[in-house]
Amino acid sequence: MANGPGQVETDTQAILDAWGELAKTATFNGMTLAEYTAAVQPSFDARTKITNIETDLKAAMDDRDVVDVTTTQINDGVVKSVVADKNYGDDSALYERFGYVRKSARASGLTRKANAAKAAAKKQP
Repeated sequence: MANGPGQVETDTQAILDAWGELAKTATFNGMTLAEYTAAVQPSFDARTKITNIETDLKAAMDDRDVVDVTTTQINDGVVKSVVADKNYGDDSALYERFGYVRKSARASGLTRKANAAKAAAKKQP
């Protein structure tokens, strides 16, 4: 029967449904249907709690995403203000500590592909 949480729920619901429809007054494993229902109710309660927590988490993540738009705009304004400030700028330690690369530390972007190909050709025997 039960292998995982989903299967436990499916099996338990099947037992409840079948017992209630086909053998309401019978006792199994020393329990009536009402006793069994009460005994397995914590499983259903736990699943309900998980669903509620997941719903709350999704709502909190949605709220975070909404406010992060404003925070990103504020962050951009602060960074641009530091870049424009004559006492700091885009070559300052502050700019670097913000997580950006100082202007003086940036690569030029210049590549010499022809020379790189020649150097690679020389290395081959």
